[in-house]
Amino acid sequence: MSEVVANPELRWAVVGGGMLGLTLAHRLQQAGQQVTLLEAAPEVGGLAGAWQIGDVTWDRHYHVTLLSDLRLRGLLSELGLEADMKWVETRTGFYTDDKLYSMSNTLEFLRFPPLGLIDKFRLGFTIFTAARRKDWQKLERIHVADWLQRWSGKRTFNKMWLPLLKAKLGECYRDTSASFIWATIARMYAARQSGLKKEMFGYVPGGYATVLKRFAESLQAHGVEIQTGCRATNVASQPDGSVELATSSGVQRFDRVVLTAPSSIVAELCPQLGAEERRRHEAIQYLGIVCASVLLRRPLANYYVTNITDAGLPYTAVIEMTTLVDQAEIGGHSLVYLPRYAAADDEIWKLTDAEIEERFIAGLARMYPDFRRDDVLAFRVSRAKHVMALPTLRYSEQLPPMATAAANVFAVNSAHIVKGTLNVNEVVELADTAFEQILRPTFSSISMPCNSSAPHEPTPRELVARS
Repeated sequence: MSEVVANPELRWAVVGGGMLGLTLAHRLQQAGQQVTLLEAAPEVGGLAGAWQIGDVTWDRHYHVTLLSDLRLRGLLSELGLEADMKWVETRTGFYTDDKLYSMSNTLEFLRFPPLGLIDKFRLGFTIFTAARRKDWQKLERIHVADWLQRWSGKRTFNKMWLPLLKAKLGECYRDTSASFIWATIARMYAARQSGLKKEMFGYVPGGYATVLKRFAESLQAHGVEIQTGCRATNVASQPDGSVELATSSGVQRFDRVVLTAPSSIVAELCPQLGAEERRRHEAIQYLGIVCASVLLRRPLANYYVTNITDAGLPYTAVIEMTTLVDQAEIGGHSLVYLPRYAAADDEIWKLTDAEIEERFIAGLARMYPDFRRDDVLAFRVSRAKHVMALPTLRYSEQLPPMATAAANVFAVNSAHIVKGTLNVNEVVELADTAFEQILRPTFSSISMPCNSSAPHEPTPRELVARS
């Protein structure tokens, strides 16, 4: 015996108000579902949130949109913001051997003094090969260091790749698969246009403060309830099929709950997880970030990003946002980000903001001879311990399922990004894929037997094949 379920309006809770949670709530609302979005912080945004530094409000972490970020651009179009975007040609710097070099085009690459001609050829061939490679699953079985040494050579690896890997991953690079560097190269190479190979990056005027404000207003206008300052503490499926969600504001009941928190937090929130899926959630290694926003009287250089290979500098790179963003948006000043990716045991977590400021400012003085301490108008430190899931060997084969053992409870987070690096475009794509393949089938109009089992959940590999 079967019955037809005609798109019932279910009560959904989406836990987490970052771009992933916002996009999931958006898709569920568009499908006629009743949605409540819960965010522990006072406002939505998560890692994409904005804050104030000095007298300027801008993104708490650096974000940029590439021309190839079609998922994000599509979402911005839905919000009526894509047409307002500003597109700018940017330049790339490289700091090595205590010198700053431009690495913004092929000619500058060929002139790059630290590498010989053969080294440059092998490095260029490595990038070219990775950018066009499709079988990324095979790279999950190879350590990133082994793969880069094989293609670029030991000398180029030690001079270029190893310092960059350590800057981004610390000693965790030893556990990372080659799919990490493939994803990194593939995204950045896609930013290059044909012909002159220009890097065209974009942003929405007003930054993510504009995006998030519009997103929240759009959701609320379409009936989504947003509860900020509401921290989830426990989620449990009930015998009647509902889900009880305990929060700092009290206990609420829903038909479905989607958790977008990091995997370690999912394991804490959901005691009904199966033993194996709990192990998989807890096994995911995360890198965090300590990121300083620095407001300056004048620019440092003319590079959007300056990659660093010299040891001893306390940050991963220098991101000079006002080479992209009009300085008029930053009060006529320059805005620089100094990120440091760090594992849980990195000593930087023990430092005070004042100690971080002292070290980071000393690093700028070392890199830029014209820099002066009184150029600094404001300095603010952001800390986030669960930012990027480390793509270890056979990563996609070991991910926990999105449909958990707790009935009607789903866990969708950035750890499920299996063929890209962590960025807003990949987050939006993850939300779209999870909605279509995991969430929508639980309520779409289908003919199904009474008391039927839940639909089969695609594996990460099946999801990638369909997306």
